[in-house]
Amino acid sequence: MTTTISPISSQPPVPRAAETGERVFGLPLEHGPLAPATARHAARPVLESWGLDEEQVYDVLLVISELVTNAVVHALPPVILHLHATADAAGQVQVHVSDGGPQPTTTAADCWATDRPEDEHGRGGNIITTLADQAGTGCDADGLIDHWAALDAA
Repeated sequence: MTTTISPISSQPPVPRAAETGERVFGLPLEHGPLAPATARHAARPVLESWGLDEEQVYDVLLVISELVTNAVVHALPPVILHLHATADAAGQVQVHVSDGGPQPTTTAADCWATDRPEDEHGRGGNIITTLADQAGTGCDADGLIDHWAALDAA
């Protein structure tokens, strides 16, 4: 399996497929309000190059946006996006967003996301569980918290 890790830059990363057909992509993100857009912008060409159709790309980008937003709003840095496409007949794309764990309690004035209207909060988990076949949280090999979702890409 080949892994592509791209530094934060204006150039979109170039995915590299492994000989097994599995594809992996990683992107460290800034811990701030631009992270979800940066993640979507970088992931779109990767997902398209992996052969996902427009609807599948849209669903994966929505899940990426929700997971990254949650990491930035509720967790400590770092925030790292990982994508993995399986080579088997199941045809899954796994979205992983690793973060530094829960933030200490903050006041409303401390968080950029709190200026959003109340009805714009609390829907991310429902969106993820609706679109994903599976979702969960665990720890990765580096001790970071890993929030993940697996979506059909067949």
